[in-house]
Amino acid sequence: MHSVKVGDILWPPNIHGEVEEQKVSAQLMGEHFVNIAGYRFVDLPDRDDLRKPLQDLSALLELKGTILLSTEGINFFLSASEANIGTFISELEKDERFVGITLKRSYTDYQPFNRMNVRLKKEIISVGMDEIQPARFTGEEITPTEFKKWLDEGREIAVIDTRNGYELRVGTFENAIDLNLKSFRQFPQAAEALLEELEDIPIVMYCTGGVRCEKASAIMLNQGFKNVYQLKGGVLGYFEEVGGAHWVGDCFVFDQRVSVNSQLEETGFAQCFACREPISEQEQNSPEYVVGESCPYCIDRKE
Repeated sequence: MHSVKVGDILWPPNIHGEVEEQKVSAQLMGEHFVNIAGYRFVDLPDRDDLRKPLQDLSALLELKGTILLSTEGINFFLSASEANIGTFISELEKDERFVGITLKRSYTDYQPFNRMNVRLKKEIISVGMDEIQPARFTGEEITPTEFKKWLDEGREIAVIDTRNGYELRVGTFENAIDLNLKSFRQFPQAAEALLEELEDIPIVMYCTGGVRCEKASAIMLNQGFKNVYQLKGGVLGYFEEVGGAHWVGDCFVFDQRVSVNSQLEETGFAQCFACREPISEQEQNSPEYVVGESCPYCIDRKE
């Protein structure tokens, strides 16, 4: 396992003996898997040097999922045993840039990822605007508890969903603005069209785990919007802190579970292997849904 110099420390340290003692096989009977998601916008000029150590550490700890590394930050979705996830976070936090990353946690009896990937990207969430740097300038966070309070009180706010359209079909907040996005790269243009209408109204944006709405808040402030908030922890953080109040449906997640409810439990959605659209239980009964071949959303494309 290679080590690299990160700041004033050698990271990762030589932890083979310690980890081997703690290592808990994912196949142990009765073992539940911990699924975590976390991110941070932070300058990583040594992005390329971090990849190999993280690959080695992930293999040693039997992690599955994805770690995205960019010069603008880190974003990860991982699954393993409780002990191994804890060890991973402990080792990650030996680099001070990764201390205290907010984690969204859920539990399953299987690992909802097929493999482990550590990928290098230009951006951890792509939008193609070099001037947008959330590590330096972004919107104010609003906690799930405070956001729920605003909704309970019926305050005049605009709630904007920054996710893709297929995610909204699975679930969304009541009265949220649907920007009809096919990809996040469309967000700047869609948001700018709302400037005249919403320039002075408090805006709360959300996404699954927080990374998209944090970058979106920086984009909107750059466009001239005045009162821009990002929901801390995204939908998953909201579920974990306050439950499902004001939410309609389930929440799409980017793993084999496809969707979770407000208790962070897997629900009945499937995903079409042909077009990747989420398929409800009712849609799974459609004659147009053939596993691995088609669904109601892509059947016409095959004709």
